[in-house]
Amino acid sequence: MNRFKSLYKVLACILIIGLYTGCTKLKDKSGSVIISDQFNPTAEDIPAITGAAYTYWRQVLLLWDGLWRAQELSADQEVIPARPNGWVDGGVYKRIHQHVWTADEGIVVNTWSRTYAGITTCNRIIYQIENNLIPITDSSIKHATIAEIKVLRASYYYILCDFFGNVPIVTQFDLPTGYLPEQNTRKEVYDFIIKEITDNISLLSTDNSAATYGTFNQWAAHTLLAKMYLNAEVYTGTPAWDKCIEECNAVINSGAGYMLEPDQKNVFATENENSKEIIFGLAIDSKYTTDWNAFDLHMQSLEPENQKTYNLMTSPWGGMCAIPQFINSFDADDSRVKNNWIQGQQYESNGSILIGSLGAYSGKPLAYINEVPNIDASEEVHGYRLGKFEIAMGSAVQLDNDFPLFRYADILMMKAECLLRTGHADEAAALVTQVRERAFKDNPSKATVTAADLMKGSHYNYGLRSTLNTTEEGGADIKYGRMLDELGWEFDQEGRRRQDMIRFGAFTAKSWFDHKASDANKALFPIPRTELEKNSNLKQNPGY
Repeated sequence: MNRFKSLYKVLACILIIGLYTGCTKLKDKSGSVIISDQFNPTAEDIPAITGAAYTYWRQVLLLWDGLWRAQELSADQEVIPARPNGWVDGGVYKRIHQHVWTADEGIVVNTWSRTYAGITTCNRIIYQIENNLIPITDSSIKHATIAEIKVLRASYYYILCDFFGNVPIVTQFDLPTGYLPEQNTRKEVYDFIIKEITDNISLLSTDNSAATYGTFNQWAAHTLLAKMYLNAEVYTGTPAWDKCIEECNAVINSGAGYMLEPDQKNVFATENENSKEIIFGLAIDSKYTTDWNAFDLHMQSLEPENQKTYNLMTSPWGGMCAIPQFINSFDADDSRVKNNWIQGQQYESNGSILIGSLGAYSGKPLAYINEVPNIDASEEVHGYRLGKFEIAMGSAVQLDNDFPLFRYADILMMKAECLLRTGHADEAAALVTQVRERAFKDNPSKATVTAADLMKGSHYNYGLRSTLNTTEEGGADIKYGRMLDELGWEFDQEGRRRQDMIRFGAFTAKSWFDHKASDANKALFPIPRTELEKNSNLKQNPGY
């Protein structure tokens, strides 16, 4: 993460350059200020220049009430029930769980505003480079840098296409005062993203090393294209399974060194920047990533007494946990249950038993159980807690782990899903088995998945499951439901479950925990009310 050490110096330069573009003349009276005619970036400065635009991906995904919460808490794996110490917050988490969110929710407003902030920053940097306000004199470096920022900008539009559907495409930075962009259709946004990536991918680096880590090289761009094609039927009505396979094969055959880690935990370790499985990671370092809630899933999930387990600098807040139905869908011998979910009796770092401090279990052993009464009432012990990302001893509110947005296991599983959907179930099963093998080292026979297995429905026992209401739905009616299960078991806690459920037709059709099947329009979130009020060109999504 050396790029962070030079990032702030160059960001300061870019800030001054940005101010310079809006003024007729600036006088340099400060020894600490660098203006554009004094700033001649070298190749080593480029990652720091582009880093200003990459920062927003982490903010969009991980800051409070952002994309991660929207993708996970609206789906069937995690929930935030009311706790003895609160977590009601005006009913926001309940509304997300039950799909009754409004156009004023934080997840809606923040995902829109943070993503467009990333797009605006991309537009600004492109404008500054093209107009020599950031004077990159080497033409090949200049074109490659612009291409990289355009692909990064396309990745932000990927978020908007998936989340809102019909959004304005804005590519200019020097817009007139009062400019109100026109709204584009979801198909137009999809086509724009595909064209931006395909037009620029050949100019991106083929290198996979520390120099390109956390940026869009060609292989990260191929992965983004695969994501778009995987979801093409949802976005446009027309599937593109074969195109997704082509993009996955580009990464598989790249020779760039991507491979499955022998232990899945390596991908999520505190020092995970050298993982051979990460294709595109969001670089996080608590020395430099200082936003409150920069990456705090452990704080949102663990109970206060777990501070003594990890010698944390701050007491956790308790709250988020696994939905029991999801945990019950795992094979009992799947190591991902134990490795990714904190469960059972909790201990201090010295081995002493932890005692609860809140609610009915205050003064009793703190032991997490796979039960949650209902979304309106729970105790400290209820629900397994999120533990996929390593929690280092002495961690602060922000974890130091990088967030693997794209990883090689996803390439294999995307290809497997597309093969399954195009009549090649045997090939799909071989790839799924490859991913499963590290989760069943003690029971290797259970790693094997057959074509017949993948043709089956889901193991998830859907239906309402709370002390308030119980129904039976099962998952046998979900086409290729076993493949959806495999995605859930491998990628839980990674901010993507909603997207997968939509693709398999389960997101609005199924019930789970305290969530009843919802209106099909809930597959898209509403345009924020504040944006509708500001821009008369915007039309609200159906159902809101």
